[in-house]
Amino acid sequence: MTLHRRIILKAAAWAIAAACLAAPVLSSPALAAEKVTVFAAASMKNALDAANAEFAKENGDEVVVSYAASSALAKQVEAGAPADVFISADLAWMDYLAGKGLIKADTRSNLLGNRLVLVAPAASAKPVEIKPGFDLSALIGNGKLAMGAVDSVPAGKYGKAALEKLGVWSAVSGKVAGAESVRAALLLVSRGEAPYGIVYQTDAAADPGVKIVGTFPQDSHPPIIYPVAILKDAKSPAAAAYLEFLKSAKAAPFFEAQGFTVLK
Repeated sequence: MTLHRRIILKAAAWAIAAACLAAPVLSSPALAAEKVTVFAAASMKNALDAANAEFAKENGDEVVVSYAASSALAKQVEAGAPADVFISADLAWMDYLAGKGLIKADTRSNLLGNRLVLVAPAASAKPVEIKPGFDLSALIGNGKLAMGAVDSVPAGKYGKAALEKLGVWSAVSGKVAGAESVRAALLLVSRGEAPYGIVYQTDAAADPGVKIVGTFPQDSHPPIIYPVAILKDAKSPAAAAYLEFLKSAKAAPFFEAQGFTVLK
């Protein structure tokens, strides 16, 4: 055998050995990790961030979340924005996407419940008895009532429904500062830019700058339900595992810690 041929054969042997050594690395969990893209209601941020960290720890898959008003997220999905999972703060926007054939209907379920509360800046918070005809307008005075936009943001829609049921909407409608999301409304109160705001119980728990001064009766508005579903054009192979995790006993404590009710 010539020297040249021996050199070629030795190089080939080294190449094969290198490929065999590399094979386990290519199949390692770090390189096999998937990314799950989630569109979630802004009010879920604290709880979902904590749950996602646990999911990533257990599964090795990355979760990337866009938080905004459910209305804005649903419109983005309709416009073709790439996402795998959608979690809405109300049934209406999930129904909207379902009506357009943009979710996998067999993956849809009701994940969480919430409560609607009245908040004030922590430094000036005093209890308010929320009942039919309560004088919210006098409490607000010349200030503004911070709410999610009442024609689109779920928390704003729930808030308007509650105020209408209690007979005080007409007195305060002109004082409403409609925000792009419930977290934006919360921030107005936390910063002292609005003396009162209507947000979810879970939002109030996430911001030490505000305090709950009253809780709206549950029969004053439609039930607050957060549905979840995998989107029709989902690309991530890990989407199904992620959805199962969100509905599992392992995820429940992260939601309950922020004040959500886990729906069975």
